[in-house]
Amino acid sequence: MSRAILQVMIRGRVQGVGYRAWVESQATAYGLEGWVRNRRDGSVEALFAGTPTHVADMIALCRHGPPSSRVDSVTSETASVDELSLRRAGEAFSVLPTL
Repeated sequence: MSRAILQVMIRGRVQGVGYRAWVESQATAYGLEGWVRNRRDGSVEALFAGTPTHVADMIALCRHGPPSSRVDSVTSETASVDELSLRRAGEAFSVLPTL
């Protein structure tokens, strides 16, 4: 079984509208591993690891976000498995503090 690991940057009105919690719930529903966090510049950063189809579907969902958000752009790049170490111990998907 192949595995994709992508780091994603989401820009727009994505903080203060429940975007991180929404990402966590969607990623968990897809069975993905990774993390999500707010960035001080107002963007949201996330890392998704799992089957390529589920990761691609999650990125497509990020382009729309929850109803109260406005997503201007979503960019992604391949990440290494080392990036998963940022998760909290024992969690498959973590909401991390603002960076």
